[in-house]
Amino acid sequence: MNDKITLVKKEISKVLRGKDDVVDMVLCTVLAGGHILLEDIPGVGKTTLAVALSRSLGINYKRMQFTPDVMPSDILGFSMYDREKNDFTFRPGAIFTNLFLADEINRTSPKTQAALLEVMEERRVTVESVTYALKPPFFVIATQNPIGASGTQKLPDSQLDRFFVRLTLGYPDHMSATEILKGHSFESINLINRVMTGEELLACQQKAGEVHASDKICDYVVSLAEATRRTDMFLQGVSPRGTIAVLKMAKAMAFMEGRDFVIPEDIHRVFQATCGHRVILSTKAKAAGENEYSVLSRILGTVSVPV
Repeated sequence: MNDKITLVKKEISKVLRGKDDVVDMVLCTVLAGGHILLEDIPGVGKTTLAVALSRSLGINYKRMQFTPDVMPSDILGFSMYDREKNDFTFRPGAIFTNLFLADEINRTSPKTQAALLEVMEERRVTVESVTYALKPPFFVIATQNPIGASGTQKLPDSQLDRFFVRLTLGYPDHMSATEILKGHSFESINLINRVMTGEELLACQQKAGEVHASDKICDYVVSLAEATRRTDMFLQGVSPRGTIAVLKMAKAMAFMEGRDFVIPEDIHRVFQATCGHRVILSTKAKAAGENEYSVLSRILGTVSVPV
């Protein structure tokens, strides 16, 4: 199964150069069964990454551009009167897919953003008191422009907490930027080959979930979360949902490394990406020029690592 993951990374690298660390974290999140938030400026390849991922995994993909006039029914679906049947028929929305790309999610209204809360948590949709289950695998990749950009508004904490990770692609390095400029990375997305199937992805997710985490590892994750709640650098620490995400991500990372057990280094690799969007900086931290990741990095250095 790990060979398949390696092939997926190879396919994505055809159109996204110099971002191996981000691709690793994206694949880790998919194996953990989580959702991904990509926060970055326009034009660095967020949408390209999502399309390449869906094609290489061989799963269905739908993209929706979020604007102020997008309604919840556009995402979830709605009931329409059918004259032939003399009854109302449900018309599924864009969310009925395997990979749903919510492009520029912070440009739409809070009401529309809230339409994703149930589906991201429970993988089901409720429309007019009727519940519809989504077919696995299912995950959301949402992109957002940095807060403060024109026409954006902050996502509510309840929605941020449902994303397993918040990632940033950033600018490419000099060599990768030169290849992009010469056109080598703008090859047609059709060059991406399918190297997995939805069934194989589900099998990988199950194997990742079966990776063993000892009691010491679980205690370590909880200790890290408690440290984020005690520090005066955060107004809000990591929630219990966040600790579950950290452990699932660590298991997926161990699986990608070919191990059937979690080690502290797995937690270190995923901790900041998994927790950075779940904490809120205090005024003291902002005045000191700190950000979420610098404080989380110090916490990793202060909590005792299990042997």
